[in-house]
Amino acid sequence: MKVTQLAIPDVLLIEPTVFGDDRGFFFESFNQARFNEVVGREINFVQDNHSRSSADVLRGLHYQIRQPQGKLVRVVEGEVFDVAVDLRRSSATFGKWVGEVLSAENKRQLWVPAGFGHGFLVTSDTAQFLYKTTDFYSPEHERAVIWNDPTIGIAWPLTTPPILSKKDAVASTLDAAELFD
Repeated sequence: MKVTQLAIPDVLLIEPTVFGDDRGFFFESFNQARFNEVVGREINFVQDNHSRSSADVLRGLHYQIRQPQGKLVRVVEGEVFDVAVDLRRSSATFGKWVGEVLSAENKRQLWVPAGFGHGFLVTSDTAQFLYKTTDFYSPEHERAVIWNDPTIGIAWPLTTPPILSKKDAVASTLDAAELFD
């Protein structure tokens, strides 16, 4: 497994060791002990989620203000541009973002710690997205920052306007959002 700290050091790009031959491939997609070693502390996942989306669907930037969720994300069909935004006011990287292409082909995973907004844009015909979370979904604590906030300035690889949920279309700007200390 190769682990790379991104421009925001708390966000990690994880690339598994893949064993392949003419029959197909095998890789260990998750190992609790190794993951804890990589992040430098014990992380407990409590929920797995699976979504399927069509081309140009943009989901996010989501987070929970209470019961914040760390997320370990990956794609098992298609491709997405995956983004994490630091929403911790006390952080040196507050308001900064990182983005990576995750796909079924590259098998990369992204560790997005609690305190970050998370979103993705589907860049293939469809994508199936899997993620583990460190806390349970709590709709009353769910928040979102608008995907195109000019203060953040995410360079989404858009070729057409994104397809958004009603909730994501009216999300808060960074300046107006309830954030982490």
